[in-house]
Amino acid sequence: MSLPLHEIIAATLSATSVWLGTRRSPWCYPAGLVSVSVYIWVYFGARLYSEVLLQCIWIGMLVLGWWRWRQHLDRSGHVRVARLRGNAAALHLAIGSSCGLALGYVMATHTPAALPWLDAMLTTLSLVAQFWQNRRHAATWWLWIVLDLVYVGMFINKHLFVTAVLYAGFVVLAAKGLRDWRRAAQQQAQADTTPQVPVGSTPPG
Repeated sequence: MSLPLHEIIAATLSATSVWLGTRRSPWCYPAGLVSVSVYIWVYFGARLYSEVLLQCIWIGMLVLGWWRWRQHLDRSGHVRVARLRGNAAALHLAIGSSCGLALGYVMATHTPAALPWLDAMLTTLSLVAQFWQNRRHAATWWLWIVLDLVYVGMFINKHLFVTAVLYAGFVVLAAKGLRDWRRAAQQQAQADTTPQVPVGSTPPG
Protein backbone atom coordinates (compact mmCIF):
# COMPACT_ATOMS: atom_id res chain seq x y z
CA MET A 1 0.00 0.00 0.00
CA SER A 2 1.48 3.33 -1.09
CA LEU A 3 1.21 6.23 1.32
CA PRO A 4 0.21 9.69 0.06
CA LEU A 5 3.24 11.97 -0.11
CA HIS A 6 1.28 14.99 1.12
CA GLU A 7 0.16 13.08 4.22
CA ILE A 8 3.77 12.08 4.98
CA ILE A 9 4.94 15.70 4.56
CA ALA A 10 2.15 17.04 6.76
CA ALA A 11 2.83 14.43 9.44
CA THR A 12 6.57 15.19 9.48
CA LEU A 13 6.01 18.93 9.79
CA SER A 14 3.37 18.46 12.46
CA ALA A 15 5.63 16.20 14.52
CA THR A 16 8.41 18.77 14.25
CA SER A 17 6.05 21.49 15.45
CA VAL A 18 4.90 19.51 18.50
CA TRP A 19 8.48 18.55 19.39
CA LEU A 20 9.50 22.21 19.29
CA GLY A 21 6.46 23.00 21.44
CA THR A 22 7.55 20.54 24.12
CA ARG A 23 10.85 22.44 24.22
CA ARG A 24 8.99 25.75 24.66
CA SER A 25 10.51 27.04 21.41
CA PRO A 26 8.52 29.74 19.57
CA TRP A 27 9.62 28.13 16.30
CA CYS A 28 6.90 25.54 16.85
CA TYR A 29 4.48 28.06 15.37
CA PRO A 30 6.04 28.56 11.90
CA ALA A 31 6.41 24.78 11.54
CA GLY A 32 2.80 24.38 12.60
CA LEU A 33 1.58 26.91 10.03
CA VAL A 34 3.15 24.98 7.15
CA SER A 35 1.81 21.67 8.50
CA VAL A 36 -1.72 23.03 8.84
CA SER A 37 -1.69 24.26 5.25
CA VAL A 38 -0.93 20.75 3.98
CA TYR A 39 -3.39 19.05 6.32
CA ILE A 40 -6.30 21.09 4.93
CA TRP A 41 -5.80 19.10 1.73
CA VAL A 42 -5.48 15.77 3.59
CA TYR A 43 -8.65 16.17 5.67
CA PHE A 44 -10.75 17.49 2.79
CA GLY A 45 -9.96 14.36 0.83
CA ALA A 46 -11.06 12.22 3.80
CA ARG A 47 -14.34 14.21 4.18
CA LEU A 48 -13.40 15.21 7.73
CA TYR A 49 -14.93 18.63 7.27
CA SER A 50 -14.77 19.65 10.92
CA GLU A 51 -11.03 19.00 10.72
CA VAL A 52 -10.81 21.19 7.62
CA LEU A 53 -12.60 23.94 9.53
CA LEU A 54 -10.25 23.40 12.47
CA GLN A 55 -7.17 23.80 10.28
CA CYS A 56 -8.48 27.08 8.87
CA ILE A 57 -9.14 28.45 12.37
CA TRP A 58 -5.79 27.04 13.45
CA ILE A 59 -3.93 29.36 11.10
CA GLY A 60 -5.20 32.40 12.99
CA MET A 61 -4.55 30.79 16.37
CA LEU A 62 -0.98 29.87 15.42
CA VAL A 63 -0.22 33.41 14.28
CA LEU A 64 -1.66 34.78 17.54
CA GLY A 65 0.18 32.18 19.62
CA TRP A 66 3.49 32.96 17.93
CA TRP A 67 3.03 36.64 18.73
CA ARG A 68 2.06 35.93 22.37
CA TRP A 69 4.98 33.58 22.98
CA ARG A 70 7.47 36.11 21.65
CA GLN A 71 6.29 38.53 24.35
CA HIS A 72 7.04 36.03 27.17
CA LEU A 73 10.45 34.53 26.44
CA ASP A 74 13.07 33.95 29.12
CA ARG A 75 16.76 34.77 28.70
CA SER A 76 17.40 31.46 26.94
CA GLY A 77 14.75 32.17 24.29
CA HIS A 78 12.17 29.73 25.70
CA VAL A 79 8.65 30.69 26.65
CA ARG A 80 7.73 31.07 30.33
CA VAL A 81 5.00 28.78 31.67
CA ALA A 82 1.86 30.41 33.10
CA ARG A 83 -0.56 29.01 35.69
CA LEU A 84 -4.09 27.90 34.68
CA ARG A 85 -6.73 28.31 37.40
CA GLY A 86 -9.22 25.49 37.91
CA ASN A 87 -12.36 27.58 37.43
CA ALA A 88 -11.01 28.98 34.16
CA ALA A 89 -10.14 25.48 32.92
CA ALA A 90 -13.67 24.23 33.73
CA LEU A 91 -15.23 27.17 31.89
CA HIS A 92 -13.07 26.66 28.81
CA LEU A 93 -13.89 22.93 28.68
CA ALA A 94 -17.62 23.61 29.09
CA ILE A 95 -17.58 26.12 26.24
CA GLY A 96 -15.57 23.76 24.04
CA SER A 97 -17.94 20.85 24.69
CA SER A 98 -21.03 22.98 24.02
CA CYS A 99 -19.56 24.22 20.75
CA GLY A 100 -18.69 20.62 19.85
CA LEU A 101 -22.31 19.53 20.27
CA ALA A 102 -23.52 22.46 18.17
CA LEU A 103 -20.97 21.82 15.41
CA GLY A 104 -21.72 18.09 15.47
CA TYR A 105 -25.41 18.78 14.92
CA VAL A 106 -24.68 21.05 11.96
CA MET A 107 -22.28 18.56 10.38
CA ALA A 108 -24.61 15.58 10.94
CA THR A 109 -27.66 17.43 9.62
CA HIS A 110 -26.34 19.48 6.74
CA THR A 111 -23.22 17.73 5.39
CA PRO A 112 -22.10 14.22 4.37
CA ALA A 113 -19.29 14.44 6.94
CA ALA A 114 -17.80 11.20 8.23
CA LEU A 115 -18.05 10.75 12.04
CA PRO A 116 -19.65 14.19 12.44
CA TRP A 117 -20.20 14.14 16.22
CA LEU A 118 -16.81 12.74 17.18
CA ASP A 119 -14.96 14.87 14.65
CA ALA A 120 -16.75 18.01 15.83
CA MET A 121 -16.06 17.38 19.52
CA LEU A 122 -12.39 16.71 18.85
CA THR A 123 -12.26 19.87 16.76
CA THR A 124 -13.61 22.23 19.41
CA LEU A 125 -11.67 20.68 22.29
CA SER A 126 -8.50 20.87 20.21
CA LEU A 127 -9.12 24.59 19.96
CA VAL A 128 -9.32 24.71 23.75
CA ALA A 129 -6.00 22.86 23.96
CA GLN A 130 -4.40 25.26 21.49
CA PHE A 131 -5.84 28.22 23.39
CA TRP A 132 -4.17 26.89 26.54
CA GLN A 133 -0.91 26.38 24.69
CA ASN A 134 -1.03 29.92 23.31
CA ARG A 135 -1.49 31.14 26.90
CA ARG A 136 1.47 28.99 28.03
CA HIS A 137 -0.43 26.63 30.37
CA ALA A 138 1.18 23.26 31.13
CA ALA A 139 -2.35 21.78 31.39
CA THR A 140 -2.51 21.89 27.59
CA TRP A 141 -0.48 18.68 27.52
CA TRP A 142 -3.00 16.81 29.71
CA LEU A 143 -5.74 17.69 27.25
CA TRP A 144 -3.61 16.84 24.23
CA ILE A 145 -2.87 13.38 25.64
CA VAL A 146 -6.58 12.58 25.89
CA LEU A 147 -7.48 14.06 22.51
CA ASP A 148 -4.58 12.44 20.66
CA LEU A 149 -5.54 8.99 21.96
CA VAL A 150 -9.05 9.43 20.55
CA TYR A 151 -7.65 10.85 17.31
CA VAL A 152 -5.60 7.68 16.77
CA GLY A 153 -8.77 5.58 16.68
CA MET A 154 -10.56 8.01 14.36
CA PHE A 155 -7.72 8.13 11.85
CA ILE A 156 -7.41 4.34 11.80
CA ASN A 157 -11.13 4.21 11.07
CA LYS A 158 -10.61 6.59 8.13
CA HIS A 159 -7.53 4.68 6.86
CA LEU A 160 -5.26 7.65 7.45
CA PHE A 161 -2.58 5.37 8.82
CA VAL A 162 0.35 7.79 8.59
CA THR A 163 -1.64 10.33 10.58
CA ALA A 164 -2.72 7.65 13.08
CA VAL A 165 0.92 6.77 13.72
CA LEU A 166 1.70 10.47 13.98
CA TYR A 167 -0.93 11.00 16.67
CA ALA A 168 0.30 7.97 18.59
CA GLY A 169 3.67 9.71 18.60
CA PHE A 170 1.93 12.89 19.74
CA VAL A 171 0.78 11.07 22.88
CA VAL A 172 4.41 10.36 23.72
CA LEU A 173 5.45 13.93 22.91
CA ALA A 174 2.57 15.34 24.97
CA ALA A 175 3.70 13.28 27.96
CA LYS A 176 7.20 14.69 27.46
CA GLY A 177 5.82 18.20 27.14
CA LEU A 178 3.84 17.83 30.36
CA ARG A 179 6.90 16.66 32.26
CA ASP A 180 9.19 19.35 30.84
CA TRP A 181 6.73 22.22 31.24
CA ARG A 182 5.93 21.27 34.84
CA ARG A 183 9.64 21.14 35.58
CA ALA A 184 10.12 24.54 33.94
CA ALA A 185 7.25 25.97 35.99
CA GLN A 186 8.87 24.73 39.20
CA GLN A 187 12.21 26.25 38.21
CA GLN A 188 10.48 29.56 37.41
CA ALA A 189 8.75 29.56 40.79
CA GLN A 190 12.03 28.94 42.57
CA ALA A 191 13.80 31.68 40.60
CA ASP A 192 10.98 34.14 41.25
CA THR A 193 11.16 33.58 45.01
CA THR A 194 14.96 33.66 45.26
CA PRO A 195 16.21 37.10 46.40
CA GLN A 196 18.34 38.79 43.75
CA VAL A 197 21.69 40.04 45.00
CA PRO A 198 22.85 43.27 43.27
CA VAL A 199 26.06 42.99 41.30
CA GLY A 200 29.05 43.98 43.42
CA SER A 201 27.27 43.57 46.76
CA THR A 202 28.04 40.98 49.42
CA PRO A 203 25.33 38.36 50.03
CA PRO A 204 24.04 38.30 53.64
CA GLY A 205 25.91 35.71 55.69
